[in-house]
Amino acid sequence: MRKLKNNELDRLTVEDFKTSTKTPIIILLDNIRSLNNIGSVFRTSDAFLVEKIYLCGITATPPHKDIHKTALGSTDTVAWEYAENTLDVVEKLKLENVKICAIEQAENATMLNDFSPEANAKYAFVFGNEVKGVAQDVVSASDMVIEIPQFGTKHSLNISVSCGVVVWDVFSKMKNTTLQQ
Repeated sequence: MRKLKNNELDRLTVEDFKTSTKTPIIILLDNIRSLNNIGSVFRTSDAFLVEKIYLCGITATPPHKDIHKTALGSTDTVAWEYAENTLDVVEKLKLENVKICAIEQAENATMLNDFSPEANAKYAFVFGNEVKGVAQDVVSASDMVIEIPQFGTKHSLNISVSCGVVVWDVFSKMKNTTLQQ
C-alpha cells in the first residue's frame, strides 16, 4: 500500500464546503480554556460537515494563532458564533426544535453506544470546561445527557477527544439511518 498525497485526497474547496449539505449537528463549547482544544473541535467539525459551532463564555474565538495551530484553516470553513451565555444558546436552539445533548457524566445518562439519533432531527452537543465540565444549569436544561463509556482508571477524556468520539459516532449512525430509509 502507498500513502496518498494531499493532492490525491479529493477534498472540498472552502467554497464547496460552505455550500455543501451539512450534517445536522451543532457543537456548543461551554467555557473551554484551551485554545488547542478549540482548534481541534473546529478541525473535527470540518471533517464531518458539522453545521455550526457556538463558542460560549470564556471560550476564545478566531482569529488566534493558538486556535489556528490546530484548526489548520477550518475556522474559515465551519460556521461559528460567539455567545456570552451557553444557556441562552440552549434556549434559542430548543425554540428551533434542536435536541440538546450535554456530553457529561450524570444521573440517568444515556451511554453513547446506546444512543440512536432520530431520523430528520438536528442535535446540539454541549462540551464543557476541561475541569468543571458542562455547567449544571446547562445540563439541567438539556433534553438528555450522553456519556462516553470508559473502562480504565481515569474518569474523563480531553474535550477535543470527546468531541471527536461523539461526532464520529453520531455522524456514522446518522449516515446509516439515512441509508436504511
